[in-house]
Amino acid sequence: MSTTRDKFDIYAAKRRLSAEYIMPQAKTDNRPVLVFLHEGLGSIGQWRDFPERICIATDCPALVYDRWGYGGSNPLTEPRRPDYLHDEALLSLPEVLKQCAIDKPIFIGHSDGGSIAIIYGGTYPQKVAGIITEAAHVFVEDVTVEGIKRAVKVYESTDLKSRLAKFHGSNTELMFRGWADIWLSPEFRDWNIENYLPNIICPLIAIQGKDDEYGTPAQVEAIVGKVAGHVRRLMIDNCGHIPHVQAMEQVFAKMVNFISAIIKKRADAS
Repeated sequence: MSTTRDKFDIYAAKRRLSAEYIMPQAKTDNRPVLVFLHEGLGSIGQWRDFPERICIATDCPALVYDRWGYGGSNPLTEPRRPDYLHDEALLSLPEVLKQCAIDKPIFIGHSDGGSIAIIYGGTYPQKVAGIITEAAHVFVEDVTVEGIKRAVKVYESTDLKSRLAKFHGSNTELMFRGWADIWLSPEFRDWNIENYLPNIICPLIAIQGKDDEYGTPAQVEAIVGKVAGHVRRLMIDNCGHIPHVQAMEQVFAKMVNFISAIIKKRADAS
């Protein structure tokens, strides 16, 4: 099987965002749209073929897009603020969904993208069919700060900048510094989104590598312990911060099963 991919621009929160809509060949009537939300250094291209594979396996269409400052979207014009993830979840994402006529999506959010999904899901609980988080943060840990400090050193001393530039082009420097500077700033140390968790009523699965260099299992425990909806956890051995790459087949199978269960429940209720 194959898919079609349509590239287009979205204008959300007064910024142009680059997007792609993935449509499997199979009929997708009444199937939820999968909305992929990338990590803090991510983009459409860095998902590789993972969204396509999930679409084919579930017969669900998908939206992938570059948030402000990433990939082919408008460049940053100001430093990141401590509430930048709230802005993405509550200002930009609602406009993205509205323009794409997406109702009750299933979010697949990696790292920053997972945090955005949690904020949105906790604010609009009736508007989400399901949430999958990978390596999401709900508070800042010492390991997170130390991991980002190491990332800055790698960026400044290796070819990481040129590798990121393949996906972000002229956005690369501002994108990286915007992400690193805000997470390392004293004012971000108290950032916390645990208050959104009890309002989440949709099914949720929290995925994290046991060797995640940016977070401990405390992140998953907080998510699992506080959401109101049906929730599961997946902690993966020998896996770091990018489970859908470092443990691809295990994560793929778990996501497909999770999405398929939501589709079945929807069909049974109709």
